[in-house]
Amino acid sequence: MGRHSLPDHYGAGASDPRPRARRRTTAVATVLVLTVAGGTAVAVRSGLLSFGSSCQDDAVRLRLAASPDIAPALTAAAERARHESVTSDGRCVTVSVTARDSYKVADTLAAGRKSDVQVWVADSDLWVDRITNDNAATEVTPAGAVASTPVGVAMVPEAAKAMGWPKKKYSWIELAGATLRDDALRLGAADPSRSATGLLALTRLTTAAAGLKGGDTQAAAMMKTLSQRTSDSDGQVLDTLPRNASGTEQGNPVRNQALILSEQAAYAYNTSADGGDGLDMFYPKDGSPQLDHPYAMVGQLTTDQSRAALRFMNYLRQPAQLRLLQKYGFRTSDEEAPEAVVAEAGGSSPQPYAEPAVQPATDEALQEALGAWTITVQSARLTTVVDASSSMSEPVPGTGGQSRMEVTKASLLQALATFTQEDEIGLWEFSTKLDGDKDYRVLVPTERLGDRNGGRTQRERLSAAFGALKPVANGATGLYDTTLAAYRAATSSYVKGRFNALVVLTDGVNQDPGSISRAELISELRKLADPERPVPLIMIAVGPDADKEEAAEIAAATGGSGQSVNNPSQIQSVMLKAIVAAGAQGGSTS
Repeated sequence: MGRHSLPDHYGAGASDPRPRARRRTTAVATVLVLTVAGGTAVAVRSGLLSFGSSCQDDAVRLRLAASPDIAPALTAAAERARHESVTSDGRCVTVSVTARDSYKVADTLAAGRKSDVQVWVADSDLWVDRITNDNAATEVTPAGAVASTPVGVAMVPEAAKAMGWPKKKYSWIELAGATLRDDALRLGAADPSRSATGLLALTRLTTAAAGLKGGDTQAAAMMKTLSQRTSDSDGQVLDTLPRNASGTEQGNPVRNQALILSEQAAYAYNTSADGGDGLDMFYPKDGSPQLDHPYAMVGQLTTDQSRAALRFMNYLRQPAQLRLLQKYGFRTSDEEAPEAVVAEAGGSSPQPYAEPAVQPATDEALQEALGAWTITVQSARLTTVVDASSSMSEPVPGTGGQSRMEVTKASLLQALATFTQEDEIGLWEFSTKLDGDKDYRVLVPTERLGDRNGGRTQRERLSAAFGALKPVANGATGLYDTTLAAYRAATSSYVKGRFNALVVLTDGVNQDPGSISRAELISELRKLADPERPVPLIMIAVGPDADKEEAAEIAAATGGSGQSVNNPSQIQSVMLKAIVAAGAQGGSTS
């Protein structure tokens, strides 16, 4: 997935309760689970299914990839099922469990590669959603959820006591803010581009910050600080805790006193030999997202494999296995927070550990949080090229008569607020014959936002330039010549160690009869593109007159992506989504 890959949901019920149309497959699969379960129970009572040793001679063998947090519990359940000779259609069900990071499995499936497993239990269905929403990915069929665990902030006892634990309650913003104000309270997390725990918490932080005055700046500061203390995985982040209570270890600058963790991760740490004095858990008062551990079948399974996979899913829903999952620190009901699990995880009243999980974050919120993270972790160098042809004066339905240009400007200003002072941003406009024979004009050269020139910062110059954009009367769309010139400029001014990209927004197709052809443009872009100095082109087709297929074809020549929006107000979120996708494909280098 790389540094910038890409990927809070409800928990342990047999189906996903979110009212999303795309989750119909989950509901259908869940009904199938229950149908198979009911049929199995009748067959057992009637003696049609054998639980004797003879079934071992012709077992149905399944390979299951599980998130490392739940892999030990599923391994124990699989061993128990094998010991009990659990069957499907008279054949034993033999499940071998392998621990694999969810983002790695998601990467494999997203690439459309054939998987060596038949069942996948990720830690969050945000990974499964990523695959089911991608037509080019390997087919995945969700079949409900196995167990859940809420996400909060765990602290070493001394730090928790200083924060007033357990009586004092904090929001996500307040918990993160405390670590910014106090150098002795360092907050660590798993990389949100690789960890559902990290991404769900980051989304809660950015969503909360958006409602505050100056929240964008505060969110950027929090992300910048957090990015310096991230680990590759949820397991590795636990290794950043102090090894003992000594002053030397507690004061070690590489050690964290607080971690963004799931309840189950805190439980596992506190009950391990390495747990020491254990961790105390803060459950944010504005809600804890949940890891819901979805159970999904992978690829084209045979009928026997499908039925065996569903049989094992049903086996996990039996009371004995639910107790087993709780023994490993998981919750198995949306309505109940097991006191023993909470206590071992470091939770205590009056912390709101029994509150229902927060509503799942929208795909847009997740993408915006991850996009903002991507450009914050590694400073960006972006040149934005905006269509100023006369068609940009067309009104956008549902905006009270605002033009495409007016809505575009507002969205670009929103996007600008997500960048830090270290990022380098520039602005071009294009139509036809804007600067002599050139179809384009450089309005603000690409420079660092914090740099000051002529009494104004680069950010202030860009804000003014965005605000002054207006359609050119009778101007056509000089798309091809502009794209080539802008890409030449972007590749020639490449800066190592930054996320370099070119963003072109157009609401139409090329209308310059004297320009190069599309084939010539693509050929030239391919010659300029250098994998060692990547500059992905992000081309956004705006409105009904733009050609989204053409945008995708042109952008692909550089390793970038074509995007389309019906409403220019969507430009900000689409830009961030495209940045994440480009980063995931190696669109940055260090």
